[in-house]
Amino acid sequence: MGLVLARIDQRLIHGIVVTQWAGATKAKRLMVVDDEVSKDEVQKAAMRMSKPAGTGMSIIDTETAITNFNSGKYDNHNVFMIVREPETLLRLIEGGVKIPKVNIGIMFDGDGKKTVKKMVSVDQKEIADLKKIEADGVPVTFHFVPGDPEESLETYIK
Repeated sequence: MGLVLARIDQRLIHGIVVTQWAGATKAKRLMVVDDEVSKDEVQKAAMRMSKPAGTGMSIIDTETAITNFNSGKYDNHNVFMIVREPETLLRLIEGGVKIPKVNIGIMFDGDGKKTVKKMVSVDQKEIADLKKIEADGVPVTFHFVPGDPEESLETYIK
């Protein structure tokens, strides 16, 4: 199967991901792709404690993800990928990783950001990155939990 869904969620691995998204995607591997977190053994250990039984977990940097996907390492896995920033997904796409769909979950508010939906705030760079992902042929939707209806990127970001 390979990658079944990529989610932008700045909390990375947390309750909703573990209890709802992992099951909804039938994930056999949860994958965090983040250049900073991949080097932080404390954060990695905390995330690994929360993974569902029988599910693998990878916490890797962007270049490792590109190498591993392109070599076919995850071809026989159902992989649910979580990243913090749209830019990470763009780098993966540019590196040849086939992303079937992007789900926007939680993007925190901050300086220079505007709230476009509950739990989602974006700055101009993130807006441009999301539009580029979609222009590359990858559907981008807002979808907080699996039971909610999916909403297109254009619903909130013109």
